[in-house]
Amino acid sequence: MNHPLHHAHGWAVTPTEAVAIQRQLAGLVVETPLRHAPQRVAGVDMSVRDDRVRAAVVVLDVPGLQVIDHATWEGPVQFPYVPGLLSFREVPAVLAALDQLTQWPDLIVADAQGRAHPRRLGLACHLGVLLDLPTVGVAKSRLTGHADDPADEQGSATPLVDRGEQVGVVLRTRAGVRPVYVSVGNRITLEEAVAWVLRLTTRYRLPEPTRLAHHLSKFGELPRSASHR
Repeated sequence: MNHPLHHAHGWAVTPTEAVAIQRQLAGLVVETPLRHAPQRVAGVDMSVRDDRVRAAVVVLDVPGLQVIDHATWEGPVQFPYVPGLLSFREVPAVLAALDQLTQWPDLIVADAQGRAHPRRLGLACHLGVLLDLPTVGVAKSRLTGHADDPADEQGSATPLVDRGEQVGVVLRTRAGVRPVYVSVGNRITLEEAVAWVLRLTTRYRLPEPTRLAHHLSKFGELPRSASHR
């Protein structure tokens, strides 16, 4: 399912050119309420081993959170490892995996940063701007900014602030486990992003779409526990 790209750019660029592209695209990120309630949510994640990348996407229905589609794409890494520029290594692979879907998502949740990025363009933002789709970044670790630890109760959250600007939320998805770092990717508000992450989280620390995408990217198959429709 080929989807038209917005603000497309070349990928064979230098790190300096990549930074310039990030700064340009960061100004195109829109934080606005969802136009309608998503019925299909995709999780995306990537695994990089040596000079190979495998991108995985898993689409779940709402509210059942059953798998209705999934795809992977594997190929060579075309961009060097540079902190803050990981989307230039990984987004092309994600786009190739998305092109294989038969069920197009209304919302994408990425195992990555969104606005919680030094130049306000993490992978979730990069992907959201190119696809003009609502996207959310749910990262397992902090890239930038500072925050107090949230309370131990499920749903507790504290602001993630970088250079005086709130760029995300540190969210406890389950009591007694480490929090995740939630930020806007595109076309969603931070409040909605947090609400959807909690809605998509079941028995585990990570929301179900990215948990399944992580497993698929790492092992090449979905876990046996995944619920299919």
